[in-house]
Order: sequence, then C-alpha cells, then structure tokens
Amino acid sequence: MALSEAVSDGDAYIQSTFASRHLQTSLPRFKMPESSIPKEAAYQIINDELMLDGNPRLNLASFVTTWMEPECDKLMMEAINKNYVDMDEYPVTTELQNRCVNMIARLFNAPLEDSEAAVGVGTVGSSEAIMLAGLAFKRRWQNKRKAQGLPSDNPNIVTGANVQVCWEKFARYFEVELKEVKLREGYYVMDPVKAVEMVDENTICVAAILGSTLNGEFEDVKLLNDLLQEKNKESGWDTPIHVDAASGGFIAPFLYPELEWDFRLPLVKSINVSGHKYGLVYAGIGWVVWRTKEDLPEELIFHINYLGADQPTFTLNFSKGSSQVIAQYYQLIRLGFEGYHSVMENCQQNAMVLKAGLEKTGRFTIVSKDKGVPLVAFSLKDTTRHNEFEVSDMLRRFGWIVPAYTMPADAQHVTVLRVVVREDFSRTLAERLVLDITKVLNELDQLPSKNGNSQNHHFMGKNGVVNMHKKTALETQREITDVWKKFVMARKSSKVC
Repeated sequence: MALSEAVSDGDAYIQSTFASRHLQTSLPRFKMPESSIPKEAAYQIINDELMLDGNPRLNLASFVTTWMEPECDKLMMEAINKNYVDMDEYPVTTELQNRCVNMIARLFNAPLEDSEAAVGVGTVGSSEAIMLAGLAFKRRWQNKRKAQGLPSDNPNIVTGANVQVCWEKFARYFEVELKEVKLREGYYVMDPVKAVEMVDENTICVAAILGSTLNGEFEDVKLLNDLLQEKNKESGWDTPIHVDAASGGFIAPFLYPELEWDFRLPLVKSINVSGHKYGLVYAGIGWVVWRTKEDLPEELIFHINYLGADQPTFTLNFSKGSSQVIAQYYQLIRLGFEGYHSVMENCQQNAMVLKAGLEKTGRFTIVSKDKGVPLVAFSLKDTTRHNEFEVSDMLRRFGWIVPAYTMPADAQHVTVLRVVVREDFSRTLAERLVLDITKVLNELDQLPSKNGNSQNHHFMGKNGVVNMHKKTALETQREITDVWKKFVMARKSSKVC
C-alpha cells in the first residue's frame, strides 16, 4: 500500500484535451465528482495520464515480469472476475493452485513420495510468503520453549543486511528481533560464519537469500547448513533455515541443478519464491512451501470443507484474484523444464553480453557475479567528477530506468547501478543500452563536476604565487547553466532532439 497525500491546491483539477468533447468543466482531483461522465471520456482521461508512466519493458530496476504470451493474457482476462477465496464456487482454480504447489515443492526437492501432497500455498507475492514462513518458525519456537518451561517472549531471526525490506516488516510487525550480518566492500551477501556466530537459543531461524536484490548473488546455503548443524549439535538447539528464493528459485534448478540450496539440505524447512519474477507471471503471485507437515504448526491453519473434502488455508489476506494462479499453472505446463531452462539460459547470456559491453568501456567495475540472478550491477571506477546517480538520471532521457543505490551497512560508501535482465530484455536491447550509457558518459565528461572537486577558482597573484578563490553558489550555478546552454544549442544545431 502506498501512502498518498494531496500535493497541490493549484493542481486540484484534471483536464483532458480529447475528453473535453464530452466535458465542459475539469474534474476534481482529490474528491469524487458530483456527476457521472461518459465511459469514453473516463477512459481517455486515465489513458492520457498513464502515458506519462515509464515503459515497463525498459524498467530495468524491476525483477517483475512485464511480458507474457497472448494466450496466457487471454486466460487471465477470462478469470479476472474470479475471487480465489471462493473455493466452493471455483474448485478447479483451487485444484490448479494445489498442482502448482506440488510442482514447485518437487522442483525444490521436497522429500515427498510420488502420490504425497506437498505443503504450501499461493500468496500475493514473496512478502506475504515470508510473513507466513516467519510466523510458522515463531510459533514452532514458542511451542517448544513453552513445553520446556523456558521464556518465549524474545525471539530473533538472523539475516544478512542485504535482505529485502519485507524481512524488516516481518520483524517489526510480529515483534521479532532482526539480527543482521553486516556487509563489507567486495562481499555483499551474508557471511555464513558470522551468521552462525549470531545464533542463540532465541533464534527462530536463519534466513538465507538465493539471489540478493543488491547484486543477484546466491548466498552459500550449503555452508550455512553445515555450520549450523555443527552448532546445533554442540548446543542442543535445532535452529532451522529458511531460504528466500524470491528471485533465484526459478533460476537455480534450471541453470545450476548441482547447487545444493533447497530441501536437499536437512535444516532447510521452508522456501519462498516469486512467481511474478522468474516464475514468468505478471505481478501478484508468490509461493511458500514447507519441507513437511510438521514444519507448519497446525494451529496456524484454517480448514474449509467443500465438496466433501478438507481444504486447509493459511494466508494473511482473504480475497484475491485467481488470474495469477491460473497464469502460473499455464507457464509451468506450457514451458516445462525444457522451456524454463531455455528462458533462463537466454537471460543469463544476455546479461553476459551487457557485462562485456560495460567492461569494454573501461569505465565500470562489475559488482555482480556471473553465477546468480541474470543481472549486472556495476560502479563507476572514477567518481571524482560525476557519480552513478547522475548516470541513472541521464539514462531516463533515453527511456531507460536504471536504478542507482548505495549498499547497506557496512558498505554504504559503495554506490552501484543495476540492470535486471528479464525474458523480454533482448540482446539487441542490451547492445543499445551500452551505446546509450556510453553517450551519457561522454555527455557527463563535458559538464562541470557536481561532486565539489572543481569548485575552486585559481588565479595568479603577486610574485607568481597561485591563489585560490572558492566559488560562490551563484557562480557555480551560472557556470553549470552556461555549459548546459552550450550543450543544448550544440544538439539543436546538429538537429538531434
């Protein structure tokens, strides 16, 4: 949910050129209009405003799917009026969700017999999935502590400082202390050794990330499992692991099948994955699966009977659409293992093309790893005159949305740009992006520095002594304005706009 506010009294009305054929007055912006308007006018007003949004396919900040096949689009539209929670009315949709859970659990090597049903649920995204997994860990820990006659009012969870904000939300909303392993320059994921050192008797789980949001890197879940097994044996605890595979869960099984990160490791009790990322479904679907029924406390599950069968349900929200569940099932059966492997391999190859192009400029240090989520994270080698935020800002003139951000503690002095390579980001687009980044760098080279390193004016004084006079803010602003004017005029004269 985004928090909103009315920002301007002078902009309190919406005006539309084309809709004025139907309307003679402007519409209020922050309150419901008194009268109805024609459907054509309503559509045109909204469509006009939406034109100012960015192009989703050029939004390289997002991991979320922005393209699906027309056949899947059609299925989603046909199911858009189905409320998933109405299991009595839509039992087939519920069945499709159960099939997805079983397919995903087996993809993650859950220890299931051939006919055994997996334990899991569809969610609106990995944020809800993480909340549910965290609640299960907290309740299991509390139950065990109470049974032992020990205090159960101070739970904590160990993560890296690179976790997505939903982990912080879980900790704050459900009163769990968040113990973060700090990062360091050159190592931007959770250190398993330091993580295990932070584990104590109140730790409900250690959360590992398969595909860091910051640089796409996979954390070493195998090493974490081995170290934690040793500590559990020494201490008598049974601290488990949750794997946040929001980004990497639909990548590792296809590109790195030999990598042990999932239920093959005995301490991994639950895994979440985002269907709307590399599961290749539009925004609004996530999944969480548990190793066994025992790992999900029964008291957290609500049971609904319909058509003579028991339907367990464990979610935070109630109503939600069915379209994304249906779309996930479409992708799983449409692509199969072969298709997902092909898509992920193509994404990875396009990421390598982009990486090679950036390295060829000689201006960037690559921060991401080749093995991980198909993305490229990179930093400027020289930031004495301009920084990554300026590069990000100027790329928007070409339509590209490339985020710049600082790393978390203790690597907050490092700034990076990140390009997420999705299925619809072709090799041609990768090559075009490199060309546009090169143009931006050349343009920045012609501009005065914004980093405060060129703010002193030198002049020759008496006896050949060089004196320095610090420019005023007004002088600096005038200099920047003059340079920009020359730059714009040069582009106009070359008929480039």
